[in-house]
Amino acid sequence: MAEFLAADVLWRLGCGVAGLLFLAWALRVLNWAWWRPRRLERALRKQGLNGTAYRFPYGDLKENALFSKEARTKPMPLAHNIIPRLLPFFHRAMDEYGKISFTWFGPVPQVTITDPELVREVLSNKFGHFGKPNQNPLARFFARGLAMYEGEKWVKHRRILNPAFHAEKLKRMLPAFSACCSDLMDRWENMVGSEECNELDVWPELQSFTGDVISRTAFGSSYEEGRQILQLQAEQAELIIQVLQNLCPRLQVSPSPTQFHVVERSFKGRNIRI
Repeated sequence: MAEFLAADVLWRLGCGVAGLLFLAWALRVLNWAWWRPRRLERALRKQGLNGTAYRFPYGDLKENALFSKEARTKPMPLAHNIIPRLLPFFHRAMDEYGKISFTWFGPVPQVTITDPELVREVLSNKFGHFGKPNQNPLARFFARGLAMYEGEKWVKHRRILNPAFHAEKLKRMLPAFSACCSDLMDRWENMVGSEECNELDVWPELQSFTGDVISRTAFGSSYEEGRQILQLQAEQAELIIQVLQNLCPRLQVSPSPTQFHVVERSFKGRNIRI
């Protein structure tokens, strides 16, 4: 009888602990997906900012995707005003809510500042009040570099990079720049052929040109391997973007596509050979 009572007590205790753990997890998810976004929205509006209302759980992700898809179906005007094409949703938000507005990336608010004076204040601030945005762990693994560092780490890497951009070193790269430009012009002439005019999508061409310049200047005689590394990095970026579009935090940390690991192994293998 005593053993039966002890087992019953242990069973009830285990169920109680499991229930408490589940309740704590549910409260954490509810805070992440609803309470915290609502508190942040009230705080932003209290400071005088206008923006879209938070919608559980996607925020403005669906509208952002729809606006981008619609913008890409229309012909691009021959003008320098490219924001409606590149960032149509944010362009509409700026028109509707002003130069300082906020939108929602899932449950995370994004404040957009287009006022020149405020932009200057943010970029020139040296007191650490305006930090870099928190990155997803997967994005942090891929996009490490000077743009994402802060504090002493930023100072250290900036000091390392500075000599690479001295005028004399850049002058020594001019032959590589010239060779890349010549290859690009030759390729365009071959594409046009004998026709007087031809339509050309310059975006992939300029991407290829940028990769050529980086490969020739950074990898020298191994620039073909360098081009393949840049291509693998582009594939990694596409896979990471697909994962980041998932709102579940746990799924954001561990991507399931096996091709990501294949690209990673190929990328490391080519780095070792170079």
